[in-house]
Amino acid sequence: MAKSVNPDAISILLANPSPDFSSDGPTDIVVQILDLKKVGNKFTFMASDGKMKLKAVLQSTLSSEVESGKIQNLGLISILNYTVNDIQMKNEMVFSKYLIVTKCAAISPALEAEIKAEGKMEESGIVLKPKPEMAITSEVKREGTGIILKPKQELVVKSAAQIVHEQNGNMAPAARMAMTRRVHPLVSLNPYQGNWTIKVRVTGKGNMRTYKNARGEGCVFNVELTDEDGTQIQATMFNEAAKKFYEKFQLGKVYYISKGTLKVANKQFKTVQNDYEMTLNEYSEVEEASNEATFIPETKFNFVPIDELGPYVNSKEFVDVIGVVQSVSPTMSIRRKINNETIPKREITIADESKKTVVVSLWNDLATTVGQELLDISDKSPVVAIKSLKVGDFQGVSLSTLSKSVIVVNPDTPESNKLRSWYDSEGKETSMASVGSGMITATNSGMRSMYSDRVLLSHITRNQSLGEEKPVFFSIKAYISLIKPDQTMWYRACKTCNKKVTEAIGSGYWCEGCQKNDDECSLRYIMVVKVADASGEAWVSVFNEQAEKIIGCSADELDVLKSQEGEGNDFQLKLKTATWVPHLFRVSVTPHEYMSEKRQRITARTVAPIDFAAESRFLLEDISKMKASQ
Repeated sequence: MAKSVNPDAISILLANPSPDFSSDGPTDIVVQILDLKKVGNKFTFMASDGKMKLKAVLQSTLSSEVESGKIQNLGLISILNYTVNDIQMKNEMVFSKYLIVTKCAAISPALEAEIKAEGKMEESGIVLKPKPEMAITSEVKREGTGIILKPKQELVVKSAAQIVHEQNGNMAPAARMAMTRRVHPLVSLNPYQGNWTIKVRVTGKGNMRTYKNARGEGCVFNVELTDEDGTQIQATMFNEAAKKFYEKFQLGKVYYISKGTLKVANKQFKTVQNDYEMTLNEYSEVEEASNEATFIPETKFNFVPIDELGPYVNSKEFVDVIGVVQSVSPTMSIRRKINNETIPKREITIADESKKTVVVSLWNDLATTVGQELLDISDKSPVVAIKSLKVGDFQGVSLSTLSKSVIVVNPDTPESNKLRSWYDSEGKETSMASVGSGMITATNSGMRSMYSDRVLLSHITRNQSLGEEKPVFFSIKAYISLIKPDQTMWYRACKTCNKKVTEAIGSGYWCEGCQKNDDECSLRYIMVVKVADASGEAWVSVFNEQAEKIIGCSADELDVLKSQEGEGNDFQLKLKTATWVPHLFRVSVTPHEYMSEKRQRITARTVAPIDFAAESRFLLEDISKMKASQ
């Protein structure tokens, strides 16, 4: 059968401007695309059925279909979901009808020419809005002609509101809203739309904040809304609207919302993946859907590979990740400095196909619920998908959950199945490296790394006031000049939580953190090393992971070497081999007191070997800057 348009497609669209596709909505709507062009992040076109034309816009989510070549100019598409809106033009009395396509399927690539039916082609969509008059509904049919006449009759005119009120009686406002308006999916909303109603769950609620600017003082708060398809949008309320709706919006409840406005989202402050953000004013309508079957929104993810987390460090943008769980720590209790409150924390390490690992800190309920579930099945290496994580710079790159974070264990998704297949076939035998280990900065990403904030040691040692208010971080390139062999280089640690253990009465070791006895413990490094560069030297505290990179073996292995007898044993040789080797350090600087004397404490947060190619590029860039400043 030849591919062609539905000759009545435009008439069907105009007759059903807001169809309900959950029931038997219009079908077989095939149109030809004419004059396809990009406007902002959307594509506009003229929809044609051969007889009539209608101005149209493809929702931004369909832009990829055009860019990939699936949807083409002069091609055919089948419209699966849409709305037709009246958009006011420059002349106040003239409106233009626009077809907003939210879902479609490509039927045919570009045809040789525009499809035209016999007779005059009409362009639909420009309508005048005259003063409303009484509608006449009586019909008289003239037999044999098929002509319908509508003679003028005297009728009692009732508004739509009066009719609805009479029909629904004392029905709840939310139910009235549900029956009288079509619920729009969030993905279909745009700033050019007229009236709409959405049904959403509150999945995030901010605190009421006050502000002060040139126009005076005010208050503001925002909520994150999610519909049944998992699409999210942020809604903001100011002043009177904030006071009106702050108590009304409750986390987890479902609402009907209408009479809001949309605008393009400010990327600097947006917390959800949506091109638009919503503003509700005191005249907006918000009704709880309390007597209806609610829904659980589908969680949608926008995964960032672990090796691409660097540019997000310390940014306001949150990320979603997916990975195979490598390890799960027991629950720890962390005391907040602000209010001295104790909160639970648990750390998990995940890896993905980039062969990189990252530590994710789970806080509060996530640490005790999902975290415990992961600990119980950690030997099976489950896959986790986590939404809305904050990226920090601890150990180079680290992730932390927020109150709105969502964790799905072993999700049934293509990404999860692909990751599981990779891990079972080759990943479990692959050597993994921490994503924060020796990462190289991108000049325009602003991320913290081994090549940002590079200073000489003298810059740190000569400025004793560094870190007085809060820890400061620097990167240095230095050599290990001395490791004292007679210092206490390690401590006995619990194999589960890595906290210090003490010898138990009788036998074994007691862990205060886990509240249990163990027959064995492990040794973990905690020591100081002297480092030097061209400007001077300093003592640096190093912990287990960093010390293992410097010395080249674990504390347990070094303890075995130390126990061997003889003057020139392998223990001394191991320490000597580790000296005068260059490393890149990311260090923190804080003041502390020792014997009533104020001193600096320099702590290595990350240690990495020199990447000579990257180091050369860094030095060349430094030289270029010096030349430019002369």
